[in-house]
Amino acid sequence: MDAFYASVEQRDRPELRGRPVIVGADPRGRGVVSACSYEARVFGVKSAMPISRAYRLCPDGVYLPVDMAKYAAASRQIMAILDDFSPLVEPVSVDEAFVDLTGTTSLFGPAPQAVGEIKRRIRSETGLTASAGVGANKFVAKVASDLEKPDGLVVVEAGREAEFLAPLPIERLWGVGKATAKELTALGIATIGQLQRVPRETLVSRLGDHGAGLHELAFGHDLRPVQPWAPPKSMGAETTFERDTSDRARLDATLRGQAERVARELRAERLSAARVTLKLRFADFRTLTRSHTSDPTQDGLELYRRAVILLSREKLGQPVRLIGVSASALSAEQTGQLGLLEANTVRRERLARAVDRITGRFGVDAIRPATLMRRRPSERD
Repeated sequence: MDAFYASVEQRDRPELRGRPVIVGADPRGRGVVSACSYEARVFGVKSAMPISRAYRLCPDGVYLPVDMAKYAAASRQIMAILDDFSPLVEPVSVDEAFVDLTGTTSLFGPAPQAVGEIKRRIRSETGLTASAGVGANKFVAKVASDLEKPDGLVVVEAGREAEFLAPLPIERLWGVGKATAKELTALGIATIGQLQRVPRETLVSRLGDHGAGLHELAFGHDLRPVQPWAPPKSMGAETTFERDTSDRARLDATLRGQAERVARELRAERLSAARVTLKLRFADFRTLTRSHTSDPTQDGLELYRRAVILLSREKLGQPVRLIGVSASALSAEQTGQLGLLEANTVRRERLARAVDRITGRFGVDAIRPATLMRRRPSERD
């Protein structure tokens, strides 16, 4: 989808059309840009940019808070349209998905024709525009979808993947971040075409298995199938403070609330997590992560206890700008096995499920740990 959050806001508020719209944190605060319209991008505003910088670049923009319920409703409409064209739809995020159109030609015509119809229906039924790429595999289709935004459609003919990719910068390859790009630049490689001319053995000697994977992608080879559903790899929550803080009690209380939120998500998906990761970002934007792996759990108190132990081991040489906790190494919950667990664990899990029923009916603030009642309202999630 094109500038999804911002486009939804412009659709619902016609007076915002043609104006720079920035969705995210309060511009007077410390958060980041979640999405921005194409009018805002002219000023240099980008997603994930600190909101304060966005405001300096575009002080006359319209700044709106994230309305996730509204965006999720639009996303459900879009995914339902995709489902009409194929049973193989793999949502990547709220505003992006892969669709496998293999075998649908007799129903919808060749893939470019089918995708054109998908785009038409999305616009007609939701009032939003989408950009699409058509290719023989997921990687090529994804790259193509990004090249002619907004409202673009790029088709890569089968067998011409390497030719299509050759002029593009190496950063277009999955897995090429700043560190890998620096290594490749040191080899004199700036484009995918230049990478294609490097022997596979050279890439493997410099980058190991990662180099072999990049060599495959450079020629447009990607065997990953479209998977209609895949379990999440992790769940997490982060908080950016209005003002940097070294207050341990405040950090602990923030972690407590985050752990409860993550635990609710785990229970909703019937998952447990074995690994808990603490994330800290300091005043100078230095970021560190610390992890601990133990028995799988979906209990908020237990997630908090593991996270706060990790926090207690860190000497806070600088105030903290952001704190977060995430749960990974996920597995299916141990349904029916409560009798094998400790009595306290059984009681906490039963309590958690009862709380879930209450909050599901009356909202997440209907019942929560007493320590969170003192949480300061100036924090922005």
